[in-house]
Amino acid sequence: MMNLKEKIDEFPNFPKKGIIFRDFSPILRDPSAISYVVEEFTKYFHPKDFDIFAGIESRGFLFACALALHYKKGMILIRKKGKLPGKTEKISYSIEYGKDVIEIQKHALKKGQRVVICDDLLATGGTAKASAKLIEKMGGKVAGFAFIIELTELGGMNEIEKYNCKSLVKY
Repeated sequence: MMNLKEKIDEFPNFPKKGIIFRDFSPILRDPSAISYVVEEFTKYFHPKDFDIFAGIESRGFLFACALALHYKKGMILIRKKGKLPGKTEKISYSIEYGKDVIEIQKHALKKGQRVVICDDLLATGGTAKASAKLIEKMGGKVAGFAFIIELTELGGMNEIEKYNCKSLVKY
């Protein structure tokens, strides 16, 4: 068993004073750590329970892709407004200092597809909750969430508690 906390760097006062930024980048430099993360998620998500992965911009793309390759499933992108070509489906949601918008290409998801949404970190849960609403707005079903890191004191899991959620490291 690998201790992923040992692989996560901490940067005090980034991006602003009082914040400790948890950086999972060292995991990406270690092939055994990437494999460990994938294997841990395979213990939790059975391939018959979902159809496709969705990665939340941008760090979620990395693990959604690694999991998609392992499971031999597809992957779609959840991006910030204006980053995707073609027609998109959008949803607006509240963030700490206002509003933000995320989107998915309209043709990327088929109605009824079961989606595991991936991101590196769960904090307040706002983006995760908006991602779930966007998947459902498009006719998909949220089969679960996969996070490397969860900041438990920020309560993000409460925002998505009705879904099947797994985080590997908790602070």
